[in-house]
Amino acid sequence: MIQLALDLGHRAALGREDFLIAQPNMVAVALIDRWPAWPGAGVALFGPAGCGKSHLAQVWRAASKAREVDPAKLEAMPLPELMGEHKAFLLDGLGVALDDNPARQEAMLHLYNMARERGAHLMVTDRRPPSHWHVGLPDLASRLSTLQAIEMGPPDDALLGAVLVKLFADRQLTVKGKVISYLLARMERSFAAARRLVAACDKKALEGKQKVTTAVARQALEDEEQGTGG
Repeated sequence: MIQLALDLGHRAALGREDFLIAQPNMVAVALIDRWPAWPGAGVALFGPAGCGKSHLAQVWRAASKAREVDPAKLEAMPLPELMGEHKAFLLDGLGVALDDNPARQEAMLHLYNMARERGAHLMVTDRRPPSHWHVGLPDLASRLSTLQAIEMGPPDDALLGAVLVKLFADRQLTVKGKVISYLLARMERSFAAARRLVAACDKKALEGKQKVTTAVARQALEDEEQGTGG
């Protein structure tokens, strides 16, 4: 009989207490914790995919009760309705949405102006700082330059190891330190890779009706390298 691995899903923990603090994100975390005592209009978090900026942005959204706005739909949203009575706004992935899109840039300019008129704060995220976005609207480029740009670096070994432990725990899996060390020595240095590898280890352990061992981790890494994981 073939054992089928059924993906029943798991709940990722995304609260403030679940955000792991280490050198690559300390400045960003400190600034989030200081809200609403921010020095200007808002904050732009930037860094590579999987560095934790979206998680941290969601922590701030929950604390500030910010309105989350889809940057890809900015030009289609009636501004008064979008603004409501909110005093904080989150736009995750804003830079790529604004790139070479005049209508969306115009809408973002109006959102920024209205937010500042009411003393509201903005948080935006992207892989690049606002100074590297392709914004052709001078007024918007000027306003985006007032956002405090905070870089979040890729995870170091201490942070990535803690993330692996947390991701396994999210799936109710306990693994030995030697498994974590084995993965750390060989994996891509990103949270995205950590998520993929933990999911692959979970699946392979279920298929083999065994615990997550170094052998299971080796198989997951081999599949990752060959592009056959997941």
